[in-house]
Amino acid sequence: SILPTIMKSHHPRSTEAATKYFLIQVTAATMLLLAGTMNTWTTGQWTITHTTPTTTLLITLAVMLKLGLAPMYMWYPHVLQGTTMNTALLISTWQKFAPLTLLYMTQNHLDHTILLLLGL
Repeated sequence: SILPTIMKSHHPRSTEAATKYFLIQVTAATMLLLAGTMNTWTTGQWTITHTTPTTTLLITLAVMLKLGLAPMYMWYPHVLQGTTMNTALLISTWQKFAPLTLLYMTQNHLDHTILLLLGL
């Protein structure tokens, strides 16, 4: 977990950053679990290759929240300001590989209209 690394400096600002990071990541993970459960319920399969539009939207929103992409990026600058430069580097690079992989796996099912609307 990255949380002990964020809180290493024992400063109130780093504690706040770790709490924000934890809450955002838990929310996004819960959305992903909900999407997986909904997808399994409707399709009867545990694979991500067959998704419904609702599931795809939920996965897209959760991944955007995890990555800190617009319009769900408001937490990201606050977390980076409360950490050291090395921790910010870890959060900005290493912690993005798993959500980017998930986004890559679902790219064939993404609704381009929704992506364009989220990018405005």
